[in-house]
Amino acid sequence: MESIHTEKAPMSPGIFDSHAHYDSEQFQEDLHTFLPSLFQKGVCGIINCGTDLSSSRFTADLCARYAPVYGAAGIHPECAGNPPENWESALEEILRLPKMVAVGEIGLDYHWEENPARDVQKEVFAAQLRLANRLGLPVIVHDRDAHGDTMDLLRQYKPKGVVHCFSGSVEMMREAVKLGLYIGLGGAVTFKNARVPVEVAKEVPLDRLLTETDCPYMAPVPFRGKRCDSSMIVYTAGKIAEIKGVPLSEILEAGRRNARELFSLPDFP
Repeated sequence: MESIHTEKAPMSPGIFDSHAHYDSEQFQEDLHTFLPSLFQKGVCGIINCGTDLSSSRFTADLCARYAPVYGAAGIHPECAGNPPENWESALEEILRLPKMVAVGEIGLDYHWEENPARDVQKEVFAAQLRLANRLGLPVIVHDRDAHGDTMDLLRQYKPKGVVHCFSGSVEMMREAVKLGLYIGLGGAVTFKNARVPVEVAKEVPLDRLLTETDCPYMAPVPFRGKRCDSSMIVYTAGKIAEIKGVPLSEILEAGRRNARELFSLPDFP
């Protein structure tokens, strides 16, 4: 039996990637040859996430071109400093296009000093939470070094959605789950010395887990530092399965099932 840790990804059917960025420049040269190849490697569905109006429109185009691709549109906190005039109405227009299933990637990022001011980020995040609730759409939440303010806004607006690339504590995870949110786990659970992500992976209920990559970023071991893609979820799922003491197939099935429920998707082929 092939080891999960070989340099060649084993074939695993039914991989659902709940968070990807195929609009990124890392895929610019080979996107339309590379992306279809993933559907031959067991990838049955992808949520591509916009980070501004331009990438959100690109995402809508990907949804129209590829049946397994669904989209999210939003203003990322790093892009919140100077959104275009009438950005909210423009974003709503994109979200009403076919196969756009979530508002995202949105949230707060206090990690980099050059990011927009915290009050500006919170204002843009709150506006998008209100928009999501008005449209009846889930949100895909980015939270980096902003746990307290993120949870305050999620408590206030109570959206459906997922905290993606979850980096909080087990206690924060439990509170998010109590709010009805899902927890997105990616390659970080495979990293050396990844104590907190491993603890979260152990404790998160299977019915609240989403599998994701954040590709082209956050490639799991043994691909750290390389361009990540959706097929690599098998390594992350394999590690979560090991932590939970369940078969790999159970983690992949949970990712598919929970994505269908959260994003109101049809059955996958």
